[in-house]
Amino acid sequence: MSVPRILVIAPNWIGDAVMAQPLLHLLKQDNPQAAIDVLAPAWVAPVLRAMAEVDTVLETPFRHGALQLRERWRYARQLRQRGYVAAYVLPNTLKFALLPWMAGIRKRVGYKGESRYGLINLMHHDNRQAPRAMVAFYAALAFAPADEAPQNLPKPKLEVDAANIAAAMQDLGLSMQHTLVCFAPGAEFGHAKRWPVSHFAELARTILDAEPTTQIVLLGSPKDIDVCDQIQAICPQVHQFAGKTSLDQAVALIARAAAVVSNDSGLLHIASALNRPVIAIYGPTDPGHAPPFSDIAHSLSLHLDCAPCRQRECPLGHHDCMQKLGADRVWQPLQKILLSAA
Repeated sequence: MSVPRILVIAPNWIGDAVMAQPLLHLLKQDNPQAAIDVLAPAWVAPVLRAMAEVDTVLETPFRHGALQLRERWRYARQLRQRGYVAAYVLPNTLKFALLPWMAGIRKRVGYKGESRYGLINLMHHDNRQAPRAMVAFYAALAFAPADEAPQNLPKPKLEVDAANIAAAMQDLGLSMQHTLVCFAPGAEFGHAKRWPVSHFAELARTILDAEPTTQIVLLGSPKDIDVCDQIQAICPQVHQFAGKTSLDQAVALIARAAAVVSNDSGLLHIASALNRPVIAIYGPTDPGHAPPFSDIAHSLSLHLDCAPCRQRECPLGHHDCMQKLGADRVWQPLQKILLSAA
């Protein structure tokens, strides 16, 4: 007898994919015999491979933003052969809702999105006037459309085995004997979400003054190379790995870290799902919308009258929400974390 399969079409953003993990947990809990496949872009796939509930990660073969209708029909035929009993469509776009419909998957669950009537046949509706936290937003898809997700939802959870951690540390020339601290200075959304370079560099110097053997690594995508190079120019002792590691390696380093200091970004949510101690720095975004869930987590925000503006660039031109949140504010909780880890 063949195993029933469930298809989940993942979000295109790393942080959102992490926030969707509790949905996978709930689906597996309700369908323990089912295999869960996840369709996702290549840049998100390493995060999904760290989710215990995922059987197979299918990498999206389409160009970002393109409809590619003929290619979708062709790929839908491949999906049809895998015999899915249900599909959960997490992106809100029309083009991703087309796939399970084209593949003849009978149960197609998702939010209304771009007027996807017919394509989605178990339609959920979100109240934009009262937006939910991202975990609850995705987890609600595991329930009937009229039901609310319960309050005690599972936390996002990723797993990395010790061998992968040791391999990443060795490949990147890091010692397993010394404390590792990860900085994530980038932010895909825009400049406004970035804590200033000078603040990251000052924090690095403070850490090294307290314990010179600490290994501080800068993580990020190729888009973050310039920002991380600037931090290293001010504090040459840090290890600049932005754009130089695979996401699998970055996940392994975060899993080994004694602490992670991050802007509101995908790497923050990876650290949280790995249950690492995190210090999350918020400026133009709402700390309550997608907070870290680690056992030890500090969400720092000045809560200025102009925040959260949710803009890519500061509309007032001063960026006070980040500029005025000094390195000393981050060092206070970070020092306690590092002392307890010593």
